[in-house]
Amino acid sequence: MQHIQLQDIGLTNYKDAWDYQNIIFQKIIDLKLENRNNNTAIPTPNYFIFTEHPHVYTLGKSGDVNNLLLSEVQLQEKGITFFKSNRGGDITYHGPGQIVGYPILDLDNFFTDIHKFMRNLEEVIILTLVEYNLKGERSEGETGVWLDVGTPFARKICALGVRTSRWVTMHGFALNVSTNLGYFDHIIPCGIRGKAVTSLEVELNKKVDIAEVKLKIKKHFSAVFKSEFVELV
Repeated sequence: MQHIQLQDIGLTNYKDAWDYQNIIFQKIIDLKLENRNNNTAIPTPNYFIFTEHPHVYTLGKSGDVNNLLLSEVQLQEKGITFFKSNRGGDITYHGPGQIVGYPILDLDNFFTDIHKFMRNLEEVIILTLVEYNLKGERSEGETGVWLDVGTPFARKICALGVRTSRWVTMHGFALNVSTNLGYFDHIIPCGIRGKAVTSLEVELNKKVDIAEVKLKIKKHFSAVFKSEFVELV
């Protein structure tokens, strides 16, 4: 069982959370390089950060800025920031009512397979949705977790985007719980046209306790990644 240090940093500006991730990410990489250079075997730590962001659109390194449908002036008027990120994927929205999870893992402690890592992240969310009697699915060629795949009503409930270097990961997933979905109208989410987005509250037609959802995510993440969380204050 790998130990993962868990921290919930609450509502945090995207740039601040990104900087914090980078510090941890680089610390793990530096330790791996030190082990290699000194022929040592100091165990590398693993981390998982829960957060929530104020309104922000983020563009992945391979994304198309034309998928943002607002001008700089319109962004300012609506109180939305825009950030070019170094994660994979295209454009997405983060905002209040959305659970963002950032696993910063040394995959040498688990398995060295990025495809498996992404599918495992999806599996964590799929298993969480099962507890709300929702059938989350993968959509071929479209990373993330969807509902009603293969129908005209296909809609995305969780987006994924990660970065890896030397088998260390950063960034992660964003699950819509009580998110104001109107903010997705100003982008072409993940660069995919003609597909809707949804949230837990929309699907269940009732209020959902975010803290309860986090507990379920933690449980399934531990099971899927064969790990144990150690909570940081």
